[in-house]
Amino acid sequence: MKEVSISFLKEGNYKEHIKKINNTDADYIHFDVMDGKFVEKKNLPVKELLELVNISNKKNDVHLMVKNPLKYIEALSIVNVNNITIHYEIENLNKYIDLIKSYGIKVGLAINPETDVDKIIPYLNKINIVLVMSVHPGKSGQSFIESSVDKINKLREYIDDNNLNVKIEVDGGVCDLVLDKTTNADILVSASYLLDDLSRIELLKNS
Repeated sequence: MKEVSISFLKEGNYKEHIKKINNTDADYIHFDVMDGKFVEKKNLPVKELLELVNISNKKNDVHLMVKNPLKYIEALSIVNVNNITIHYEIENLNKYIDLIKSYGIKVGLAINPETDVDKIIPYLNKINIVLVMSVHPGKSGQSFIESSVDKINKLREYIDDNNLNVKIEVDGGVCDLVLDKTTNADILVSASYLLDDLSRIELLKNS
């Protein structure tokens, strides 16, 4: 059975979305944080992020689409966060991996669609989650990128062959139409598809 992480950043009241998710069988609430530099969009300054994390009763899955994650990591270290995901494409990667781990928080590493999956292989023994971006980060309403399937399958093979305790998470365009392509993933992230009908959580869990 898969784990499900719901991203709540659609139109409306963020707090109300989180309260609705709190009453579901979702495993995580997924916080997409953008700085206007790593991606064009900007949202969730630290203060607002902490307020939202504190009203969640799920495992909190924080995805930092930011160039410099230092202030976010330090702020999140004192609240209830299960994992913090940073991007392979930023600078000082090992520094931030070590910092997250020093706070006892699980480390996720995300790769953009244009990033060769082989580049992340050397980091798999240092992290807990690898996040395959199946859309371009920072833009909503995109369709699932087909090349993501090969990345997911290659990661599954490598993780299993090397007995690594690393979960594969997939984010972007996840809905009923692509579940046959994400069978080798462990965690599925979805936003509007689930928020529009929370009963679909079970479909993703059982895919």
